[in-house]
Amino acid sequence: MVFAQLIIYGIVLGSILALAAVGVSLIFSQLRFAHFAHGDVVTFGAYFGLLFTGTLALPLYLAFPLALAATGILAVAIDQLLYRRLRRSEPVILLISSIGVALMLRSVIQMVWGPDNRNYGGGGVSFPYEFLGLRIKPEQIVIIVGTVLLVTALHLFLTRTKTGKAMRATADNASLARVTGIDTERVILWAWIITAVLAAAAGLFLGLDTRLNPMMGWRILLPIFAAALVGGIGNYYGAIAGGLIIGLSQELSTAVISPAYKPAVAFAIMVLVLILRPRGIFARRREAG
Repeated sequence: MVFAQLIIYGIVLGSILALAAVGVSLIFSQLRFAHFAHGDVVTFGAYFGLLFTGTLALPLYLAFPLALAATGILAVAIDQLLYRRLRRSEPVILLISSIGVALMLRSVIQMVWGPDNRNYGGGGVSFPYEFLGLRIKPEQIVIIVGTVLLVTALHLFLTRTKTGKAMRATADNASLARVTGIDTERVILWAWIITAVLAAAAGLFLGLDTRLNPMMGWRILLPIFAAALVGGIGNYYGAIAGGLIIGLSQELSTAVISPAYKPAVAFAIMVLVLILRPRGIFARRREAG
């Protein structure tokens, strides 16, 4: 029964990591750099939710879509003001710039909302449902269902829309995509919007499941990158699987080791995969160019 309960917790955590890891893979597939500010975009999405639920006193079902939209605007603004000017630079320049962006975003959150833990609504108190001896909170059901809906929407966008197909073509071969007439700047813009929406959803879900803290995104940055690398960096569907693998592994590990070592579990899995399968478990072959 304890094992089954940990699986539930692992699916919840894996759902959050999967949403964030897809964003990491999406940006890497389009711009070929590791976005180290991604964890703090996750945090900003969570705090946008706090802004709408706390300061503006909106219900969660209205506040969350607004938080997703606000985070999308923030990500586009960062790209247009900073990253766009550096795209012709070496990837390491973008990577270093993203570290600076992460520090700035974290500082803004601490200045506006303070360093203390916060909760949504009435303190985040809820009574779990019990089924066959297992306990699951309503918020955890929302997280799992919300993740399924968002992942389904992403799949339909990538496979059924012209922009989604252009995004996949650009990820496979950006030079060939430009030659065939695809507006890669528009594709990159959509990539940032989608990445931000998924990151905000991950932050909102993490805030629902635990509490809000300015360091929350930074603390899960390693598991997020571990999930993206395990699934094959640049592979959106692999990132989803990687998120579930890391989430389940971290929660199941608490049966034998202290929960304080959960990040070490993610790191160990990432290192093991990089040694045995450097391109990731679900990596696909990519043409040169």
